[in-house]
Amino acid sequence: MDIVQDKILLVRTREPARITETIRKSKVHDGEQDGVSEVAVYWGLREAQTLRKIGFKNVPSPILRDYDWPGMHRPMAHQRDTASFLSLNQRAFCFNEQGTGKTAASIWAADYLMKQGVVSRVLVICPLSIMQSAWQADLFNFAMHRKVDVAYGDRAKRRAIITGGAEFVIINYDGIDIVKDEIRDGGFDLVIVDEANAYKNAKTKRFKALRHAVTENTWMWMMTGTPAAQSPIDAYGLAKMCVPHRTPMLYGAFRDMVMQQLTRFKWIPKANAESTVHRLLQPAIRYTKDQCLDLPEVTHTSRYAQMSPQQLKYYKALKKDMLIQAAGEDVSAVNAAANLTKLLQISCGAVYTDAGNVIEFDVSSRLTAILETVEEATHKVLVFVPFTHTIELLDRFLTSNGITCAVINGEVSVGNRTAIFKRFQETPDPKVLLIQPQAAAHGVTLTAANIVIWYAPVTSIESYLQANARVHRQGQKNPVTVVHIEGSPVETKLYKMLQNKLEFHSRIIDLYRSEISE
Repeated sequence: MDIVQDKILLVRTREPARITETIRKSKVHDGEQDGVSEVAVYWGLREAQTLRKIGFKNVPSPILRDYDWPGMHRPMAHQRDTASFLSLNQRAFCFNEQGTGKTAASIWAADYLMKQGVVSRVLVICPLSIMQSAWQADLFNFAMHRKVDVAYGDRAKRRAIITGGAEFVIINYDGIDIVKDEIRDGGFDLVIVDEANAYKNAKTKRFKALRHAVTENTWMWMMTGTPAAQSPIDAYGLAKMCVPHRTPMLYGAFRDMVMQQLTRFKWIPKANAESTVHRLLQPAIRYTKDQCLDLPEVTHTSRYAQMSPQQLKYYKALKKDMLIQAAGEDVSAVNAAANLTKLLQISCGAVYTDAGNVIEFDVSSRLTAILETVEEATHKVLVFVPFTHTIELLDRFLTSNGITCAVINGEVSVGNRTAIFKRFQETPDPKVLLIQPQAAAHGVTLTAANIVIWYAPVTSIESYLQANARVHRQGQKNPVTVVHIEGSPVETKLYKMLQNKLEFHSRIIDLYRSEISE
C-alpha cells in the first residue's frame, strides 16, 4: 500500500472489484500481475474508513496528511499512529500502556473528526482523580482552541454543563447516572472512556447508566493499559459496552467460552482464553512503553485527590493559626517547615498531635487514586509515603482490594529489607512496595517497577530524586512514570519545586508565606 500522490492511495489486492464496487472514487491502476492488481483510491477519511471495513486493516488515516497537530508538543510516532487508528474506527479500543500519551492521541483524533464535521461534541469519562490534572490540562495543552468544561458537583451544576456549549465535557464514572438523560439528549457523538476497566462488570449501576446515555450511532473509544488483567471474564463488560454486536448476549455464554469449571465455585481460564479475548476486543491498538522508542526517559503526571470536608476544616484552621503566628514577627525556616509538614499530614489523612496521638481523616478519594494507578500498571509499583501511620492505612486498603504489598519503613530491620527487596525484584509478589522515602532512598535497585507513586510530596529534593532513582537506573528496561497524588495547594507547590529541582530549604519561607496568603 503506497501513497502515490497527496490524495491518491495505491492498494494492492487480488480482489479489485471489492474496492471499485464499494468506493466510487477508485479505479484499477495497473493490470493484474501474479494475481495481484493495483487499485488507485481517493485518500479521504470516508474512503479510508470504508477500506478498513472491507478488510484492509493497514490503511492509514488522512489525519496524517491533513492535520496540523496543535499544542505545546509535537506528536510522537506512536501517538500519530494511535490518532490515525482512532479516527478510522467508530467503535474501538486503545490498550496503549500507561505513560505512552494516549490521552493526547485521542484528543488530536477527536479534534480532527470535529474539523471534518464527523463529530460535534465529545464526552470524556474518567476517574475523578484525573479529570483536571490529566484531561482538562491536556485539552488545554493540545486543543486550546476548543471549549472545555468539567461536569462535577450537584445535579443542577452537572446538568447546566452537559446542556451548555462546551465542545469537550469531562465527567467522572459515577456522575453519568446523575445526568444520563441529559447526556443522551446532549448531542455527544463521541464518548471517550479512560481507564475503561471501570466498566468490566456489565451488571453494575455504573455500566447500565452509560448504556442508557449513549446510542448505537455514538462513536466510542475505550482506553485502558490493562484489559482483562485479572481474569478473561473482565473482557465481557468492555466488549458489551463498546462492540455489543460481536459479544455474546448472555454473560454465562461468554464465561463458558473462556473459563473451565473445576468445582462448584472454582473456575480457571481455558487454554485458548487469551486468543478468544483478543478476537473479541477488536478493533484495537496497543503500544507498550518498550515499543515507544521516542518516549522520554521519565514522564511526570498528576492525579487529583479531593480533600474531604473534615480535612478542609482542619486545613483552613491550621492556615489561620499560621497566619496569626506570622503576623508582625519573623518566622524561622524551622517553624515554617514544621507548619507546612502539618498541612501535608492533613492532606495525607493522619495528623500527629503534640501529645503523640494520631487524628485520622477520611481520605477515600486519595486511596482510590492510588488504587486506580496500581490497577492500570503493567509492571510493579513503588509508592513513597512520607508518614508511618499513613503507610499502615494504605497497606490495609490495598490488601483489602487484592493487591499484594510489602512495607519498608524505619521499623523494618536491614536483613528483612534485603529479603523484601530481593523478593520484589525476582518474584511475582509483592506487586507494590510501600516505602518511607528516608528508609530506602539510596543505593537500592528496584527496576522490577517502572511506576513511582508519590502519596504526598517530601520536603527534601535529595530524597525525592534519590527515591525516583530506585527505578530509573541501569537495568531498567521500560520508560519510567512518576505519579504525583495531590489534593491541597501546598502539595501542588511542593511538587512543582521538587520537579524543577528547586532547593526546598532556600525557599521555605517564601512557600510558607505564599500558602497562608491565599
